Parts: sequence; structure tokens; C-alpha cells
Amino acid sequence: MSAVKPAIRAEPKAKPERKGEVGASGPGAAAQRLFPVESAKHSGAAAAVARPRRDAAPSFQAKIPVITGEATYRGLMPVDGTISGTLGATGSSITVRQRPRNCDSVPELNGDIGFKDMLRINGHVAGKIFSFKGTLIVDGSARVDASIDVAVVVINGAVNGDIIGHERVELGPAGVVIGNISTPSLAMKPGATFQGDCRMLKEKEDDAN
Repeated sequence: MSAVKPAIRAEPKAKPERKGEVGASGPGAAAQRLFPVESAKHSGAAAAVARPRRDAAPSFQAKIPVITGEATYRGLMPVDGTISGTLGATGSSITVRQRPRNCDSVPELNGDIGFKDMLRINGHVAGKIFSFKGTLIVDGSARVDASIDVAVVVINGAVNGDIIGHERVELGPAGVVIGNISTPSLAMKPGATFQGDCRMLKEKEDDAN
């Protein structure tokens, strides 16, 4: 009669891990769990995980609105990005996300802009800007390639075009104007640049008399 084989076999002893070897347990495993990319630098498969994807979606950025204030606009607005929002008779709300542009980009608004109270330009605008009693503020980072016909103009950026300020025109220290200025009151702070002709208009009270 043959001897009965034992049903329970002794579990083989685990081999001690060598220094620097990544195993299922021990300090090497903890390093692998906490820093998978650093622990897998020497393996080709893990290096592929750390490699960035080439087919990632294009990045868009939310930027400051081109103009700030209540105004009417008629013209073109090139968009290199996405537009989201709603349009209706009671109210409108549109969000535009553009790709980053260079300084020599095309105008973000190109057309006629009319407003009543106050309008601030923060981007690149071209065409014509007019207001009978409003105040136009050109931000320091703004560029305006347009003719301006408003009551008050405060320029801290660059303006390329003729300006008519029925009340006054102010140029800040970083203001740059290339064009003719017609106004009854002109103020230029040190550092401002003006290239063109200036024609001083009469005050409204003198015109009324």
C-alpha cells in the first residue's frame, strides 16, 4: 500500500528583496504607490504613461471684454474660439473664449460703436466711435484704430485716428495718439505722445451766443 501524500504543503519562503528592487511590499512598494512616475523611470511602459497626449483639446482663455459699458455696435467680430450664451428680445448674455493672440492681431471689433454715458475700451477696436454726451476711456492695454467723435476722451493706450472731443481730451502718461485732435480743452501729462495737428474749438457757451 502506497503512502498517502500530504494534502497541505508548506508555503515557500519569500525571497528577501534586494536594495533598490521594486516588489509587492516594503519600502520599494510604498515608493511606487506614492511616486509612480519616479519609480517607473527605468521601465518603458511606465514612461509612456508620463508622456503627454498629443491629441489634447485646444486651450482657450477667458479674456477681458473688448468694451465695457452699454453701447450699440454694428460691424464684424472675428472669433477664434467658442461662443456660448443666449440671445433674446428681453436680454442677451454671450461669453466668448478666444485663443491667445499676438500683439499684431486683427481688431477684435471692426465697425461702428455708439454709446450714451461711458464706454471703456480694453482691447483692439477699429472703425468709428461716436457719442454726443458720453465719456470714452481707452485703457492702457487697448489699441484703437478708429475715428473718435465724443464729448470727453481719456486716453491711456494707443489711438491711431482723428479725435474730436466736444468737451475735452486727456492724454495719460502712457497715452499715444497718431492723428489730429479737435477739442476746446486739451490736457497732456508728462510721457504722453502726440503726433498730428491740434485745432482748438470754441466753447459751447460761445457757440450759443
